Amino acid sequence: MQSKKSEIWVGCFMLLAIAAIIFLCLKVADLKSIGSQSTYQISASFENIGGLKEGSPIKVGGVVIGRVASITLDKKNYIPEVKIDLLSEYDNIPDSSSLSIRTSGLLGEQYIAMNIGPDDEELGIAILKNGGRLEDTKPAMVLEDLIGQFLYKSGDSQGTEPATE
Repeated sequence: MQSKKSEIWVGCFMLLAIAAIIFLCLKVADLKSIGSQSTYQISASFENIGGLKEGSPIKVGGVVIGRVASITLDKKNYIPEVKIDLLSEYDNIPDSSSLSIRTSGLLGEQYIAMNIGPDDEELGIAILKNGGRLEDTKPAMVLEDLIGQFLYKSGDSQGTEPATE
């Protein structure tokens, strides 16, 4: 009888632990931010997407307004094509806006930062609609490339400066 009670307690404890782990996974994944809200999709091409992943956030001034829906490689030009789901409440974004891939902190996750452009109708600027496209994009900065450039430039400057006496 005693072993049956302890088995029940162990089972309850395990169920509680599994429920807590599932809860934490859902909190970390932040699934509520897009999940049930209506969205519209736009696309953009980048020369280099770095470590950008599906589900990465789209931010304007640090506020999440969408997520990366999919990343594919254009078979004609061999350039990464990114599909973006934007929340429908942000349906007044001009097509003169720009996108750049940035990193949270030094080694953090990558996200797409959107810089809102002017919305002057006289200049022929339209509002993005479902299926729209942003042309002004800036690729991801790859840390290894930056370090290589820094080392290369510092190596050049040592031997090229004239000696002064």
